Amino acid sequence: MKKKVVVGLSGGVDSSVAALLLKQEGYDVTGLFMINWKDTTGTLAGDCPWKDDLLFAEMVARRLEIPFLTVDFSEKYRKRVVDYMFSEYSAGRTPNPDVLCNREIKFDLFLQKALEEGADFIATGHYCRRENLPENPAIVRLLAGIDRNKDQSYFLCQLHQEQLARSLFPLGNITKPMVREIARKHGLPTSERKDSQGICFIGKVDLPAFLQQKLAPREGNIIEIPADAPIYDSKENQDDPELLATPWRYTPDMGRIAGKHRGAWFYTIGQNKGLNIGGRPKPSFVIATDPVNNIIYTGVGDDHPGLYRKGLRIAPRDIHWVRPDLMPEQNSTRTYLVRIRYRQPLQEADLIFKPSGAYILFKEKQRGITPGQFAAWYDGEEVIGSGAIFE
Repeated sequence: MKKKVVVGLSGGVDSSVAALLLKQEGYDVTGLFMINWKDTTGTLAGDCPWKDDLLFAEMVARRLEIPFLTVDFSEKYRKRVVDYMFSEYSAGRTPNPDVLCNREIKFDLFLQKALEEGADFIATGHYCRRENLPENPAIVRLLAGIDRNKDQSYFLCQLHQEQLARSLFPLGNITKPMVREIARKHGLPTSERKDSQGICFIGKVDLPAFLQQKLAPREGNIIEIPADAPIYDSKENQDDPELLATPWRYTPDMGRIAGKHRGAWFYTIGQNKGLNIGGRPKPSFVIATDPVNNIIYTGVGDDHPGLYRKGLRIAPRDIHWVRPDLMPEQNSTRTYLVRIRYRQPLQEADLIFKPSGAYILFKEKQRGITPGQFAAWYDGEEVIGSGAIFE
């Protein structure tokens, strides 16, 4: 009897080819389209509204001659993803909605719906791989896709073993150009469709306009911190992980007013657009935000020391193990490869586990460590764990 798999058809070329490949492998394939966002507030005109995506998904299902279903998760998506985004931005953190969308929607609600439909597996068009551990098949490994330009294992860094055991990733062993070629060869209507961009299921947005649904503009000061401020001497020649993981703390008297902003929650560390600061020899960058006092701190130049830190901390509640069997004991140190954003090259770092959290100390200082984003740690190609950056 054929194994049944429900493929999340998004209306894009990746999920279309994933469904095609699974059908060719002999699976009983059903396509399912998720309606997750209907509100167009703040979205940029012409950015693939969900009705267009649905139309393409239906055309793919007809071309492949597979059953097609739709499900509306929009209310739960708002509560689990969008409301969380507003909460994080209001607190001065920068969330990653794509990681949240995978954890909360695609591999939770979608998986539950597929199981209700009698599926053995779900499948998506992610560029990553999964395999059972040879010596213990009950353990599933999450691996990077072979197309390093498209590897999306980072976005799945919050999944757990039960989700991975029910998931298939047909594109993990092929490249994006190969996907396009397969789609053309088989006449899939999505073969030339552009990849989606922006926030998961929402699309490209004018972020301030999107956030203004709940976060009102509020003028405040931009304080420019000089590169030679004494604060940057405070961590030299230190090896205390708790000290090295603490972000730079600024007060207005450390610098001077360089301009005005429209709300601290609309900015993120490392940002240089929208500051409207002129007359500097180099561009200005956000080095810290203070949403409580509505202050943005900036530094001049991409080499400003305020942009770089040696470490970060993940709160105990936010530490997640894709491989719980590899969870270390308290007060132990492991060396892993770590990335703190999508597409960032993996960085060597020590992970120190204490009752107060996980401390990640990089061999080299990292630019733009941003609270709210996810740090994911790898052993070679395998995702071992992850956590939201607390500070």
